[in-house]
Amino acid sequence: MIVRIMGEGQVEVAPDDIGVLNSLDSELEAAIEAGDEAVFRVRLHALLDKVRQVGKELPEDSLEPSELILPPSDASMEEVREMLGDEGLIPG
Repeated sequence: MIVRIMGEGQVEVAPDDIGVLNSLDSELEAAIEAGDEAVFRVRLHALLDKVRQVGKELPEDSLEPSELILPPSDASMEEVREMLGDEGLIPG
């Protein structure tokens, strides 16, 4: 899966890593639902850090279409709330 972190670039994430990302996504979504800014910030950074850790960075000039777009690390809770789909930020 090709993932774009807004403002950073693209990484390729293996299918085997989607489960752990979904778990982190669920924790982020719960923090948003609770309106807990401090936990939201920690969960957002944990999700993005994990994507960076497990993902293989694509070259800057790569023209691969992104299958998933994630917010930047400085996104507000409201911005992330607007990006959430029925299955969170990461479907599956």
